[in-house]
Amino acid sequence: MTATTSTTRGRVRIEPGAKRIRTYLGGVPVADTVHPMLVWESPHYPAYYLPVSDVRTDLLVPDGEIVHSPSRGDGHTYTVRAGGKEAPGAAVRYVDSPMEELRDLVRFDWAAMDAWFEEDEEVFTHPRSPYTRVDILPSSRHVRVEVDGVTVAESDNPRLLFETGLPVRYYLPKTDVRMDLLTPTRSQTSCPYKGDAEYWSVRGGDTVHEDLAWSYRAPLPESQKVAGLISFYNEKVDIYVDGVREELPSR
Repeated sequence: MTATTSTTRGRVRIEPGAKRIRTYLGGVPVADTVHPMLVWESPHYPAYYLPVSDVRTDLLVPDGEIVHSPSRGDGHTYTVRAGGKEAPGAAVRYVDSPMEELRDLVRFDWAAMDAWFEEDEEVFTHPRSPYTRVDILPSSRHVRVEVDGVTVAESDNPRLLFETGLPVRYYLPKTDVRMDLLTPTRSQTSCPYKGDAEYWSVRGGDTVHEDLAWSYRAPLPESQKVAGLISFYNEKVDIYVDGVREELPSR
């Protein structure tokens, strides 16, 4: 077995990926590679940089603009035109980067493209990090959630979701939640590991706390164990596990 090697410069880490990566605009595959590079421009998740040899460069039109990064150097931006659609500045090349590994790669803005695939599975929100793991475990621990001194949920049948770098999240059956204190909101978020979440505001006493609880109605296959269950932000409520109040995690 060959170990994965990585390069670090400043806060940027680079390492090769093992998945086939494709990105589309207007129904046209703009890039298709089995040799992606994962580049951690931020500490939380990587971006995909794709070999220029695996990119439809005929679909890239120079913008004449330059974006500067202290670590990656000057990047030349391109408009991507494909399938009757146009994404200005959606592609960047760091052809003279001080990081040699980046010079023959193209970075596409995730949100500017129509679709991304890892192998044959569409991925949303951002690339999945190989160092993030999600474990969902059934538990018989007693969990009680208070908001402003009011018990809004209490269960002996929680599911505990452990996600790398985040506090444990307690997902509770709706039958154990005071749904009369919850009001649906129009907020939605997406997670590449769990799917699309819907939100509720929670009333504790005379105060309504916006978007304090959420649920995944139809989570991704690997997170099916929390389908339809409700979780609350540990950072903003009081959670008691087997009668012991949990410490508030850093926000």
